[in-house]
Amino acid sequence: MIKGLFMKKNSVLILLLLILSSLNINSQVIDSVLNKIITKSIDVSPKLRALRYKQNISESKIAQVSNLSDPMLTFGLMSLPINSFEFDEEPMSGKILGISQSVPFPGKLSAAVDVQSKDVGINQQEIDDATNEIVNDISKMYYDLRFIRESIRIAEENKTILEKIAEVVRIKYSVSKASQQNLIQIELELTRIKDKLADLRGKEKSNVAGLNNYMLRNIDENISTSVVPEIPEENITFNTLNETSKLNRPFLKGLRLAEEKSKLMEHLAEYDFYPNFNFSIQYTQRDQLKNSNMPANDFLSFMVGINLPIDYGGKKSAKVEESRLMQKMYADQYESALQMLNKNFGVAINNLQSLKEREKLITEGLLPQAEQSLNISLTSYQVGDIDFINVLDAQNKLYEIETTLYNIRTMYFKELSQLEFLTGERKNNY
Repeated sequence: MIKGLFMKKNSVLILLLLILSSLNINSQVIDSVLNKIITKSIDVSPKLRALRYKQNISESKIAQVSNLSDPMLTFGLMSLPINSFEFDEEPMSGKILGISQSVPFPGKLSAAVDVQSKDVGINQQEIDDATNEIVNDISKMYYDLRFIRESIRIAEENKTILEKIAEVVRIKYSVSKASQQNLIQIELELTRIKDKLADLRGKEKSNVAGLNNYMLRNIDENISTSVVPEIPEENITFNTLNETSKLNRPFLKGLRLAEEKSKLMEHLAEYDFYPNFNFSIQYTQRDQLKNSNMPANDFLSFMVGINLPIDYGGKKSAKVEESRLMQKMYADQYESALQMLNKNFGVAINNLQSLKEREKLITEGLLPQAEQSLNISLTSYQVGDIDFINVLDAQNKLYEIETTLYNIRTMYFKELSQLEFLTGERKNNY
C-alpha cells in the first residue's frame, strides 16, 4: 500500500515536469531553410524556363522587324520577235538584268521595333509573376509542413502525458481509488491520439512530397523545417499595400506595358497612311543588228515606285481603331485588377489583425489558464477531490489550445505570403 502511494506520487511529479517542459513556445526566427527551398525550386522550374524561352523568342523577333526586306533580282527578255526569237533582228530586243529594293516610309521600321520591344518587357513581367506564384505556393506548403510537425510534436507530448496519466490511473485502480471505466477512458484517449498522429504523419509525407516535386527531387527525400515563430510586430496599412502593388506587382506592370504597346501599335498603324517606296535599277544588253553598221548601245534604267495608301474598306482606319480600343481595354483591366487587389488587401488586413489578437488572447489568457487548470486538476485528483474525467478534460483542452496557437501563427504567415504575392514585394520568410 505504502509502496503504491509512493509510486503514485513519483508518477504525478514526473507528469507535472513533462507538462511544464512541453509548454515551450518558440520565439521568432527568420527561416533560412525556406529560402533554400525557394532558390532551388526557382532554379530548376520548367515553367520559368519555358517563359524565358518565350522571352528569347520575343527578342529574336526584333531583328525580324527592324531590317529591310530582301532585294529582288530580276531577269528578262525584251521585245523578242516571235517569228525567229533572234536578238539581232530588232533594235529594241535585249536581255534585262535588274535589282529592286522595297523601302518603308522613314520611321516605320523603328516604330515596329518599339512595338516588338515591349513584348520583351511583358514577358519579363510574366516571368516575375510566375516566380512570385511559385514562392507563394512553396511558402504556404512549407508553413503547413512546419505546422504539421509542430502538431506532431504536441501530439507526441500529449501522448506521453496521457501515458503517464494512465500509469497513475492504473496505480489508483490497483488500490481501489479509480474505476475500470477510468482505465477504459484513458485507453480510448490514447487510441485517439495515436490515430491523430497517424493522420498527421500522412499529411507530413504529402507536403514533403510536394516540396520535393518543386525541387525535382525524390518525393521521399528529407526536408528539414524550423520552429513556428511568434507573430511579428508589423504595421501593415492599406495605403502601403496599395502603393507597393502599383510599384512592384508584375501583373499590374505587365498591363501597363501592354497599354503602352497598344499606343505604339497605334503609332505604327498610322504609318499605313504613308507611302512605301520601291527603288530599282535595270541593265539592258543589246546585240549588233544584222545587216547594219549602227552600234547597238546597251541601256541602263532607274525607277522609283510609290504605293498608293488608299484606305479600301476602312481597313487602315480599323487597324488604328483596334489599337485605341486595346488601350482602353488594358486600362480598364488595370483598374479592375487594382480594385480586386484592394478588396483582398482589406480582407487580409482584417484577418491579420484578428489572428494577432487571437494569439495574444491565447498566450496571455487561455494558455496560462489551461496550464493552471491541468495542474490543479492533477493535484486535486491525487488527493481524490475530483474525478479522473476532469483531469482528462483539462489535458485535452490544453492540447487543443496549444495546437490552435500554432495554427493561428501558421495562418498568419500564410496570409503574409499571400500579401507578398499580391504586392509583388517579398520581404522576410518566417
